[in-house]
Amino acid sequence: MSAATPSQTVGPFFSHALPWPDGPYVVPAGTQGAVWLRGTVLDGAGEPVPDALLETWQADPAGRFDHPDDPRGGTAGGFRGFGRCPTDADGRWAILTLKPGQVPAPDGRRQAPHVALSVFARGLLDRLVTRVYFADEPDANAADPVLAALPAPARATLLAQPTSDGYRFDVRLQGEQETTFFDI
Repeated sequence: MSAATPSQTVGPFFSHALPWPDGPYVVPAGTQGAVWLRGTVLDGAGEPVPDALLETWQADPAGRFDHPDDPRGGTAGGFRGFGRCPTDADGRWAILTLKPGQVPAPDGRRQAPHVALSVFARGLLDRLVTRVYFADEPDANAADPVLAALPAPARATLLAQPTSDGYRFDVRLQGEQETTFFDI
């Protein structure tokens, strides 16, 4: 019998090999209604992860995606719906965007405004996928089919909290208050 093949993990090249200068800008700076979605990526010990990469994908404020498969039509000019940001030495990340609108679920119900978030970091065999919902949307969140399927403690890990210039969403990879991740 031959020896086992060593396991491989993703990274640590993300923070310097994949970003591009305007990656964190889903909309151009100065766009009316733009908000910052910011946070810190933390490991299981609560320490910042300095070389992670986060990608976001979202609808525009009207609930439309900048994608040809969206049957409702395109988005407003200047909104690409996709962002990419490396973490800094303190594990911080930030994306400038517009707060998304509600989008239809596959069964026709409305999903609460949310941003899809992927996290890439060394030590991971694959990306982690979650959603960022907005704490100031209680009615929409209460009716959201994805949030409704989760127990209350898990729902709480998916809520971005309002700040003076947008929202804060920390990603906890493990441990107490670990962010809820989806197996997709």
